[in-house]
Amino acid sequence: MEKRKVKIYYTSDVHGYFYPTSYGDREVKPMGLFACASEYKKDDDTLVIDGGDMLQGSAYAYYSRNILGNCEYIAQMVNDCGYDFYTLGNHDFNYGQEYQAIYRNNHKGTCVCENVLDGEGNILYPHVIHTMKNGVKVGLVGIVTDYINVWEKKENLVGIQVVDPFEAVKKALEDLQGKVDLTICIYHGGFESDLETGKRLSETTENIGYKICTELGFDVLLTGHQHMPVAGRMVNGTYTLQPLANGREYAYVEIDLEKAEASGNAAYPAVITSIASKKVQPKPDNAKALCEKYSFVEDKVQEWLDEPLGHLSRPLYPEDKVKMALEGSGIADLINRIQLDVSGAQLSIVGLANDIVGFNACVTTRDIIATYPFPNTLVVCRITGEKLKAAMERAAEYFEIDENGKVVVAKSFLSPKVEHYNYDYFAGVTWEIHPEAPMGKRIQNLCYQGKPVQRDDEFTLCMNNYRYSGAGGYPMYPTCPLVKEINTEMVEIIMDYFRTHGTVAIDSEKN
Repeated sequence: MEKRKVKIYYTSDVHGYFYPTSYGDREVKPMGLFACASEYKKDDDTLVIDGGDMLQGSAYAYYSRNILGNCEYIAQMVNDCGYDFYTLGNHDFNYGQEYQAIYRNNHKGTCVCENVLDGEGNILYPHVIHTMKNGVKVGLVGIVTDYINVWEKKENLVGIQVVDPFEAVKKALEDLQGKVDLTICIYHGGFESDLETGKRLSETTENIGYKICTELGFDVLLTGHQHMPVAGRMVNGTYTLQPLANGREYAYVEIDLEKAEASGNAAYPAVITSIASKKVQPKPDNAKALCEKYSFVEDKVQEWLDEPLGHLSRPLYPEDKVKMALEGSGIADLINRIQLDVSGAQLSIVGLANDIVGFNACVTTRDIIATYPFPNTLVVCRITGEKLKAAMERAAEYFEIDENGKVVVAKSFLSPKVEHYNYDYFAGVTWEIHPEAPMGKRIQNLCYQGKPVQRDDEFTLCMNNYRYSGAGGYPMYPTCPLVKEINTEMVEIIMDYFRTHGTVAIDSEKN
């Protein structure tokens, strides 16, 4: 038996963070793909793999799409980081197939995404068998969460199908059996169950990582999407892990195998003797060479971010999550005010990203992108009082009472994925939240213009296209008739609002 080794460097959900910065300010931070890749020690036994969501998220990604108009530099940056294989993430579809194709066509690595088909049902990015120089045959299969079909704009999916990832990956694994020494699934999705107890944490099929581990037989499952740190571990014979997002860490996996020599016409598969991994927070100083290479773009991004667009009568900064949700948020109020202004709707809702910067008194592009990082557009729908109340009750599930009687964020909004953005702030109505009350009875004294809202009352409601899809546990919204769409990205709408209004007065009272 000959001993062989396969080493893997893995990232996921980089979201366009190449430089060691969050773009909320100019500070250098231990993050970014350049810092990660500068620590890779790549040789003939090594594979460098990414789990998707590369094209959207950071200010750099926004600049590439909306100012430069292409992502060639992004592909070049990834190439310089040495990536061999990658799958697609749900956010890699946000800017349309043509934009995504620029990335794929300029990427030197191989895209594997088994459940993305063309209109005739052909797999566009099929699994591959890669033979290492040491003779180990590796089967690599990629899949992406099929909740793309729920979230994504239909025009971005014309001509393709995103089908059930479990069935797609199951079939691919069957095809690889007996042909390879090592099977790796690159899954842009996460875990629906607790990996220690198996307790189900989510009833949706957005994430099926636990099911893949327990019902299929992959040697390695590399996950993402949830932005949740999962240390490497065995789950029912499959070794799995998940790194943090935005290049805040990378995973290093080392696999030892023993492979018998072929006898006659028979080739014997290798036997895995050990798998170990570690997750590493990168050191930004190591990224200097790559940072300097692309500084001609990054410098322009930083200058663009610092352009003043308007002013507020006072700054608006984030507060404690529970405090904002219970007492109101000036940031959410401002965004809702802008949505009401541009839409003409009676009511508006907005969810705030998990991490936001807020607005300085002198509002810059940086403030806006760091506070509203989503590529959403707006819709206006017609909603009844009954459905409005149901939606507000869903938002009020954000709260629970801990053992000390303190109001805290509910576990369902923190695990299996942190989802503060699924708490919605409402504007145009008044109400009381009673977090101590049973779910479904927490919203009381709901009024519109001083009058109690009745079940059959109708209102026009503005929200982003993501929420209108029903995402985040709001199934009532897709049943509301569409009044109109506003097909301008929300970041542009906020920018235009400040350009038009100059100085915006901020009320002391929050909704």
